[in-house]
Amino acid sequence: MSTTAAVYWITMANYIAIDLGASNGRLVLGRLQNGKIELIELHRFVNQPINLMGKLHWNVLKLWQEIKTGLKKYAQEYNEPLLGISVDTWGVDFALLDKNAELLSNPFFYRDKRTIGMPKLINKIISKQEIYAITGIQYMDINSLYQVYSLVFNNSPQLKIADKLLLMPDLFIYWLSGKQHAEYTIASTTQMLDAKTKDWAYPILEKLGIPSQILPPIIMPARVVGNILPELAKELGLENKIPIIASAGHDTANAVAAIPKLGPKSVYISSGTWSLVGIETKQAISDSEMMELNFTNEGGVAATIRLLKNVAGLWLLQESRRQWQKEGNDYSWSELIELAEQAKEFKSLVDPDAKVFSKPGNQPKRIREYCQQTKQAIPESLGEIARTILESLALRYRWVIESLENKLGRSFETIHIVGGGSQNKMLNQFTANACNKTVISGPIEATAFGNIILQAIATKNIKDLNEGRKIVANSVSLEIFEAQNTTKWDLAYSNFKKLLDNDN
Repeated sequence: MSTTAAVYWITMANYIAIDLGASNGRLVLGRLQNGKIELIELHRFVNQPINLMGKLHWNVLKLWQEIKTGLKKYAQEYNEPLLGISVDTWGVDFALLDKNAELLSNPFFYRDKRTIGMPKLINKIISKQEIYAITGIQYMDINSLYQVYSLVFNNSPQLKIADKLLLMPDLFIYWLSGKQHAEYTIASTTQMLDAKTKDWAYPILEKLGIPSQILPPIIMPARVVGNILPELAKELGLENKIPIIASAGHDTANAVAAIPKLGPKSVYISSGTWSLVGIETKQAISDSEMMELNFTNEGGVAATIRLLKNVAGLWLLQESRRQWQKEGNDYSWSELIELAEQAKEFKSLVDPDAKVFSKPGNQPKRIREYCQQTKQAIPESLGEIARTILESLALRYRWVIESLENKLGRSFETIHIVGGGSQNKMLNQFTANACNKTVISGPIEATAFGNIILQAIATKNIKDLNEGRKIVANSVSLEIFEAQNTTKWDLAYSNFKKLLDNDN
């Protein structure tokens, strides 16, 4: 073992991962010692968009206050020095700052309606093919490109006076350290980054009238960017010179970094509000066929590309649960799964990625209407709707994986499911059944593990990504699901593909 790699066998190294998701946030302490990482949750909080006069915003000042609360807890409860703090978030969203580096407004939530119609307007100026060939990013109207262009199109006064655009993790890194940058993995989600040069796609920005001077310089993941601001450290009761680290700014990039034994025969699913279904590659694949399949080439760590497709994920079930709670049916997640297990199998199916389900609202009603319009049996009970969502999601995974296999000319044997959604054993089993592949579930805390190992790489307490993945494997227990009842699932998949054909 090398001298560098041996450090973590001798001493304890403490890091804090600030992990902000599209529905909740948390601060996690990672304690690296003896070839393992122990994760301890310091603070957890809800993260929900705010509807202000019909527009959806993130409450970033509340998030900042929650971050400070979590850091104070560490100062109060632990005497051990911190070797690093890093932030990861969901993709695409950003804040605009003026020349004094102050917020011009609360950042918009990616599901806000301001991007409606923007893709068509952009494609009148620059073709879909040209954008994809340069960026390799899938077409979704939530992308930063469409959000920023909506400001250009509407002659936004904020854009005119903006001095800097900071993506969400970079905003909090700035507030922690005073340093402004765009970390590569999060920048790659914007559809404004050149996948080959790994710099901003200046020709696209120029054609669309997007001011490139507001975009900060790109930095690679696993890098120390500075130290915590002295006045902030004093306020929180922390030491002065704690490194602030750019791990991977995108939560999915961190999650993929933490997957043990991820190899050429493996597909991953980072499962949460979104499901990110894909593989790890060395080069972006941005040809016309991949564009038609609408796969994305997002930046990974250690000179990799995450070739993946966004699937609606557990969004439909989360939104349905919120609706049921409003109606007085406050079921826990385990109770909903139990109801789904009792419901009739394959009563009806939906395309989780159909546009009708993309915005917040009464999803159970939309699911019933979708089934009625597609001449299927209408799911009535909570259990039937929950089962419809989970079966449909597993079948959608199969479609994505088969598309990859057909395109790349090779088959995959295992599916690694990580993240909070990997706790859903019913969905894990459905995925194994639908795809006729072995599912390996875990780690649940993949994003936090990835954040921590990249911080440890940046501070030279872990040698490299391979070493980090071995440490994660030593730190967790994984669960295996083998395919069952595949004949039934093959028939359901045939019906599911007909729905997709109708949607298209």
